[in-house]
Amino acid sequence: MKLFYSETLNPRKACAVAKHLNSPVEFVHVDLAKLENRTPQFLGINPNGKVPVLQDGETTLWEANAIMCHLARAAGSDLWPKDQRQIEVMRWLSWDANHFTRFAGSLYFQNLVKPQLGFGEPDAAIVQEAEKWVRQHGSVLNNHLRGRDYLVGDTLTVADFAVAVTLPYADRAHIPVGDFPEILRWHARLNELPAWRDPFPHNRAKAA
Repeated sequence: MKLFYSETLNPRKACAVAKHLNSPVEFVHVDLAKLENRTPQFLGINPNGKVPVLQDGETTLWEANAIMCHLARAAGSDLWPKDQRQIEVMRWLSWDANHFTRFAGSLYFQNLVKPQLGFGEPDAAIVQEAEKWVRQHGSVLNNHLRGRDYLVGDTLTVADFAVAVTLPYADRAHIPVGDFPEILRWHARLNELPAWRDPFPHNRAKAA
């Protein structure tokens, strides 16, 4: 298997799961600054021109959530449950994409990525709107986590990797989660996992 990635938000999920499961993948770095994701070769495996992408034999997968589930299933891991918890995992993956990380990711881009890439200052109106929704959706997440170690059932699942993906950047991206003690407690538990703290490979194999 080959996992094409960059050190950005969505690849973080897939790389963390691959490391956590010790999946037999070759990590292949894609340099977005050099537009390696827009080359004909890369567009041939993902016409969207985005990372991550997983190649597993004749199977090519885009989208980090699908890649996490595929890696978990291939490893026989309960990160992708085999029972009715699948529905709950799907619910949280959908909720996250449409609500929490949608707006936390906007703050990640405005406050962290734009200045780093020289794209100008954060858009104040976008930041204000995103902060409002992060607080609203953060309240939902905080309430759900009360009395729970993980999002679904009593064990870690891909839902935890997905919903928490912006939290390692919360301070630098000014994501307003400091008033949500249950979120902070839950993320501290995830930070006990070496693969979560350090998801990206230290040695980069270059994309062809």
